[in-house]
Amino acid sequence: MAINHPSFGKLDQNRIIMFDTTLRDGEQSPGFSMNLAEKIRMAEALTELGVDVIEAGFAIASQGDFESVKTISETVGQRADSPVLASLCRAGAADILRSAEALKPAKRKRIHIVIATSDLHMKHKLRMSADDVVQASIDSVLLARQHAEDVEWSAEDATRSDPDFLCRVVEAAINAGATTINLPDTVGYALPEDIAAMFHNIRNRVPNIDKAVLSTHNHNDLGMAVANAISAIRSGAQQIECTINGIGERAGNASLEEVVMAIRTRHDAIPFNNGITTTNILRTSKLLSTITGFDVQPNKAIVGRNAFAHESGIHQDGVLKMASTYEIMTPESIGWAKNSLVLGKHSGRAAFRDRLETLGYKIGQNQLNDAFRRFKDLADRKKVVFDEDIVALVDDEVMRDHERVKFISLDLHAGSKAPPRAELELEVDGVVKTASAGGDGPVDATFKAIQAIFPHTANLVLFSVGAVTEGTDAQAKTTVRLEENGKMVDGQGADTDTIVSAARAYVHALNKLIVKRERTEPAPMNA
Repeated sequence: MAINHPSFGKLDQNRIIMFDTTLRDGEQSPGFSMNLAEKIRMAEALTELGVDVIEAGFAIASQGDFESVKTISETVGQRADSPVLASLCRAGAADILRSAEALKPAKRKRIHIVIATSDLHMKHKLRMSADDVVQASIDSVLLARQHAEDVEWSAEDATRSDPDFLCRVVEAAINAGATTINLPDTVGYALPEDIAAMFHNIRNRVPNIDKAVLSTHNHNDLGMAVANAISAIRSGAQQIECTINGIGERAGNASLEEVVMAIRTRHDAIPFNNGITTTNILRTSKLLSTITGFDVQPNKAIVGRNAFAHESGIHQDGVLKMASTYEIMTPESIGWAKNSLVLGKHSGRAAFRDRLETLGYKIGQNQLNDAFRRFKDLADRKKVVFDEDIVALVDDEVMRDHERVKFISLDLHAGSKAPPRAELELEVDGVVKTASAGGDGPVDATFKAIQAIFPHTANLVLFSVGAVTEGTDAQAKTTVRLEENGKMVDGQGADTDTIVSAARAYVHALNKLIVKRERTEPAPMNA
């Protein structure tokens, strides 16, 4: 039966709403904090990807979260093609009013209320009775409906909730005006058959279920988030909550790219449709990796660099004769581009701009000039500049232009005859500062110079170096992990000079730590 939804009108029963929570649940992953400019850039990319709903944040969590939801509402939310913008809140008046205020500028908005429904959560976290939870759900939905026609209500830990109570509270939420009912597998506990049974139970026993869209939100603690999402839509759910690259709390959420391509590739068994532009998947994935500093693993389904690689001779022979022998989807269908231009020191601005556009970068003239300058510097040091090199340098130079601390230059004196010494220049809040420091080695000296320019108490807990491409002239890609007061961030940097790449990575991590300091968790509340 088709549902008439306030944000989407009359929904075809085979139409799946793609709800992306990268900016909210995804950003809660350790080390994944984003600044405001990065969140806007990500929201714009998600819009171009074609998601139906963007959960822009948790407005009451901090002033920074409120400002990000509000600014996304004022920018992306004003676009003609804007998705519905959602803000998460708990079932309390202060949370709901804060979300409503942040979403006010958006043309299409949703208030998303969450309250726990399992006996375990109600007793030990909320310390509320079942009756209290039902009443809190009713009161919160009624209040939210005064500020938005589109209200989502989520039963936290739904998969471990009593089936009878779950039906009762869902019916109450819909009667109060909830237009979407979300049943999350909050801790990634369920199996696909558990998900199917839960949705069949709700559909068959809740009398007013035809008044709301059913939604699924799955975590990957047992590695079944995508399988559970597919099971849910085959059992009546019409909305999937997911994230780019599957990021999220603990082991992450259902991966948007995996869900979308499973539906597209196995349409014979999963006969549903959605509005995702699949050729934008790869660029969106790479943008998120750039912003967070976390690359996907090489064997990651759909977007990992080995997803379409073939080393076995038998596989290579089959692919050369007919690609479909070993490829169930084409690389081009998700945005992998065939490299027809080899770039080097003689390449011009037009070829460089074309390659940037092919790789999914949309940058202004000033940013293009900066990127082209660094490309030329790199090309003088490398025989051939690969796509991976371009991605690394643009990410490192251009995509972080809103950071408070910026790398300027580094001069090193190192070797076996004298103690290492680093002469460093950084720009801090627009002011160029210099420092000189010694250390046990060139990396230690460099990091101590950074500490001298920008004092902080963070501890270095990870230092890792890899190569962007092959060869002795390859760029080094360095990852630095910093920890401060239980908050952990990762930063990345790239350069043909390993120590310079290390300095860039440390500065990137430091900027993310600054953002992390501004975030505070909301105080616990009983709905």
